[in-house]
Amino acid sequence: MRVGTEGTYPPFTFHDKDGNLTGFDVEVTREVAKRLGLEIEFFETQWDAMFAGLNAKRFDVIANQVDLTNPERQQKYLLSEPYNFERSVVVTVAAADDLTALGEIKGKKSAQSINSSYYVLAKENGAEILPVEGMAPALELVKQKRADITLNGQLAILDYFKNQPNSGLKIAYKDETKIGSGFVFLKGNDDVVAEFNRTLNDMRQDGTLKALSVQWFGDDVTE
Repeated sequence: MRVGTEGTYPPFTFHDKDGNLTGFDVEVTREVAKRLGLEIEFFETQWDAMFAGLNAKRFDVIANQVDLTNPERQQKYLLSEPYNFERSVVVTVAAADDLTALGEIKGKKSAQSINSSYYVLAKENGAEILPVEGMAPALELVKQKRADITLNGQLAILDYFKNQPNSGLKIAYKDETKIGSGFVFLKGNDDVVAEFNRTLNDMRQDGTLKALSVQWFGDDVTE
């Protein structure tokens, strides 16, 4: 089976220090293929050309943190069950109180990249925006207590915490609204999708999916 993936998107699909392709999505795909007795070959492709490659049948499936809630994708392709979920989170210094609702950020200084979806979410909930260029500067402002909070995606923040275990920051609020990511196939592959879904369910039940999540993110993002 031919698998389209970026290979430049850590911690999901990237090359390690020895040049080997790895990452959460890559290793989930390898485990599914192993259980199904499939030989797989990864085709590294830029994101902008990923769906064109699938449409042209240069590969059989995409494994690249594809958002399964996109209406156009739902209509045009066959989508697997999700193997992980993304949520919006609020990050604060470790000593700050946890939040019980997103509305509690009203009036707080929030460091956000202008025009990102998290900028919009923070603004809609009444935060005072401190504009920055990217996640790292936003987290730095929170560490320096020049900002009270920053909003971002759970997966990126968990990856940051895994690599910066002494950051002095924490997730103070996790939104319950979740967006699943999974495999994408061309229509007409119903039997293959069913086998992938069955295998993902087996991996969820026996703890393999959770173990891979903890390995890559330090937490379970599969539920």
